[in-house]
Amino acid sequence: MEFRYLGNSGFKISEITFGNWLTHGSQVENDVATQCVRAALDAGISTFDTADVYANTAAETVLGEALKDERRESLEVFTKVFGPTGPKGHNDLGLSRKHIMEAINGSLRRLQTDYVDLYQAHRYDYETPLEETMQAFADIVRQGKALYIGVSEWTANQIRDGHALAQELGIQLISNQPQYSMLWRVIEAEVIPTSEELGLSQIVWSPMAQGVLSGKYHPGKPAPEGSRATDTKGGSRMIERWLSNEVLTGVQQLKPIADEAGLTMAQLSIAWVLQNKNVASAIMGASRPEQIEKNVAAAGVTLDPAIMDKIDGVIGALAERDPAQTKSPASREA
Repeated sequence: MEFRYLGNSGFKISEITFGNWLTHGSQVENDVATQCVRAALDAGISTFDTADVYANTAAETVLGEALKDERRESLEVFTKVFGPTGPKGHNDLGLSRKHIMEAINGSLRRLQTDYVDLYQAHRYDYETPLEETMQAFADIVRQGKALYIGVSEWTANQIRDGHALAQELGIQLISNQPQYSMLWRVIEAEVIPTSEELGLSQIVWSPMAQGVLSGKYHPGKPAPEGSRATDTKGGSRMIERWLSNEVLTGVQQLKPIADEAGLTMAQLSIAWVLQNKNVASAIMGASRPEQIEKNVAAAGVTLDPAIMDKIDGVIGALAERDPAQTKSPASREA
């Protein structure tokens, strides 16, 4: 496993982050989830990402239980706040001071830890003054409940505004967690240049485009049984945009390129996002331990420029690149 600095800080994280968004606490049994965490640790992964909204807090509980006997100083544990949790009452979501201060305490309790290494604003909250949000984050850092602050799916201008307030408050805003893959490149035009200027790194989610870039979906054929495309608990909704025959045909053309690089298609997709120097880590989920053992081989891979050109040649025209696609819900209830 290789490690990279997160933003303009002295804090290192593993190139592969283990995330439990669509699986733990919902789609897989807790014992399998724990096996996945053990496999991640055995593979050298030290960075774990979750959020209070995942499985309505259950994912944090599962992760906390799986990591409770590990040396805390050897781990980097991330969580996020914004989405509705609990009974989903009128103050159970957003980035108000009330919700943030209550949410961090709940997350720490479920994760069985005194602090998280990175606490992230899961989306931008248009209904709360940014000053209120950043002051709450600053207080959490000063209380020792979080070491660093990050955001997720913020636009370049939102990142710039948040970074300026963080500097005024004397805390470090060091990361953004956006979607990024060969098929979803909306951060390249604005978010990445702004982040490089301000000293933030990307921790990217869905580097395999919800599994489509693994090559297991074929044009004109039904989705494999048990795959994300057949999941009725949320997975099928997230993946449907990539299931057109045009996209799936293009993805299949990646197979000989992956073979040339000596990688599986899944490994190629993860290695591809890690070629971007502003990406500190790629988040990888798993519903089976063996998935981790295979895909972690993407860490430390350097792709030849010719390989990168070939990838662009077969799939680049299919990618979404519009910076306006980086957006948060217009209202908390959206």
